[in-house]
Amino acid sequence: MKTLQKIVLIIVLITITLFASSQINTDIKQILSKPDTRKEIMEAIANDSIMSKEMMETMMNNKNCKMMTMENHDTMMKMMKDNPGMMQSMMSDMMEICKSDTSMMSSMCKTMMENQQMKEMMQKKMGENKDMKKMEGMNELK
Repeated sequence: MKTLQKIVLIIVLITITLFASSQINTDIKQILSKPDTRKEIMEAIANDSIMSKEMMETMMNNKNCKMMTMENHDTMMKMMKDNPGMMQSMMSDMMEICKSDTSMMSSMCKTMMENQQMKEMMQKKMGENKDMKKMEGMNELK
């Protein structure tokens, strides 16, 4: 008799759990179906550095988002090619960010120095002055 009571109790608990979990999913879908609420949620995530990093990680681990990112990358590259002002503005913004983020600066320098064509262009522009020779040490950075 006790075994039967345990089995019934387990079945009841499983049923309640399944019902509760389906209610949560329905509520989330219902919340996200409202454009105003969805926009508020997205803005809250975008305005919170921790949540936005989590969202980026989630998106980069999602197959559909990766495909969209690649498509957007091609579109962005075409837009920059067609609009040199936009490209210059983006480069200026990136340089400003690098001034305050040394790890990003090191990573960008390393990437540029590993690309032979980029390295030669930089050396030509800089006239191979002292600053360029200092940058060559960036190749050893991780």
